[in-house]
Amino acid sequence: MTMYDKKWQIFSLVAVSIFMSTLDSSIVNVALPFIMQDMATDISTIQWVVLIYLLTVSSLLLTFGRLSDIKGRRPIYVAGFMVFTLGSFFCGMAPSAIFLVMARVIQGVGASMLMACSPALIVDVFEKEQRGRALGMMGAVVAAGLTLGPVAGGLILEYASWRTVFYINIPIGIAATFAGIRMLKTIPGGRGSGEPLDLLGSLMMIIGLSSLILCLTQVTIWGIFSLKFVGCLLVCCFAGMGFAANAGRSAHPLFDPGLLRIRLFALPLAASALLFAALFIIVFMMPFYLTYPCGFSPARTGGVMIVPFLFLLFVSPVSGAMSDRFGSRVLCFSGMLLMGISLLSLMSVSPEMETKAILWRVALAGMGTALFVSPNNTAIMGAVPMNSRGTASGASATARNLGMVMGVALAGTLFTTSFTQLTQGAGLDHYTPAMAPYFMISFQRVMAAGALIAFFGAAITLARGKE
Repeated sequence: MTMYDKKWQIFSLVAVSIFMSTLDSSIVNVALPFIMQDMATDISTIQWVVLIYLLTVSSLLLTFGRLSDIKGRRPIYVAGFMVFTLGSFFCGMAPSAIFLVMARVIQGVGASMLMACSPALIVDVFEKEQRGRALGMMGAVVAAGLTLGPVAGGLILEYASWRTVFYINIPIGIAATFAGIRMLKTIPGGRGSGEPLDLLGSLMMIIGLSSLILCLTQVTIWGIFSLKFVGCLLVCCFAGMGFAANAGRSAHPLFDPGLLRIRLFALPLAASALLFAALFIIVFMMPFYLTYPCGFSPARTGGVMIVPFLFLLFVSPVSGAMSDRFGSRVLCFSGMLLMGISLLSLMSVSPEMETKAILWRVALAGMGTALFVSPNNTAIMGAVPMNSRGTASGASATARNLGMVMGVALAGTLFTTSFTQLTQGAGLDHYTPAMAPYFMISFQRVMAAGALIAFFGAAITLARGKE
């Protein structure tokens, strides 16, 4: 059986890993209040269950992407399932909050191995004419995990302990490990290049990205002029300079700077970070808007927030297939434009509006994301040689994660600064209906900033030119 004969088997394996990791992240968010109560801890401690996972995954994606180019996709991918399953076991049996946070580090290492290899595996085994369609279907799998996560989490927590959220990964992970060992024996890039791993570059990358994400996520708590924030930012800058200097003189750098000279790699990478920054401004801010000025119940708020992911579920495979025929430029530009229009339209919402007036506005963001993601990933992965696909895959996932973090950080900082100024120091924890006008002014400012990011991203998608 050739690689093309078993491509759909490998697609199914990759789909399991992506679905498992996205489902797990959204289920864990639902379970946080129950974990906090069971372990008798506070929110400042329990937030690290989410934050440490994000830090671990983001800082290791490029390293494991490069390692899959060197050692081959199979050992990294199979090891990823094993480590993620082991981390899930430790999370489920965690006796304390600190133990759970450490177990999430192990889970994050496994997830980064799986995420770094997934797009590269799809591109390796699918013919060029079908890559867009396959990557589009991957987008649908991501959307399915994000959409079903809160529902599945609610059902599990209704009838079982929060520990079941983690234990459910174990049988799936074990089955996927054995399937990976069997299926990935003869794939292209299976043996790898055999080059040495740039350990210094990896260390600089881990330090730089970890300190950057820490800066972005903690800025509203620390303050922009605090010693912690400035110190973290300096560490990030020095690590970045060290990474660039090492890449210039290393024979086998973690990230080949020459890839940035490939127009259809560098510009789509930048556009991806901008799109996800714009999207997560909406994802972060909308629940607050729906809960406070609108007074929606949690169930009603969740129903509204599922809408963008439903478009990802159904439109992503179509946009991926279209990119195989028409290229990525027009689809990505249209997607980014719709994202900008969605953010502009959200500037005009008011608490008195009917739900359907909100739904079409967030639906535009979902449609824009669905049109953009699959064609953009196809352009990135198709622009580099096979021996750099793992690196490209890791870089793409890193750009996406950084975009999400930047969107949340920007939205949080802008909103908090504006709202506290208008209310003369009062925060959302002291919200009253009389503060609704101040909330709406701050909300509009955040949406305006998001629209600027999206329209700048649209200009970058045009600048990439034709494939």
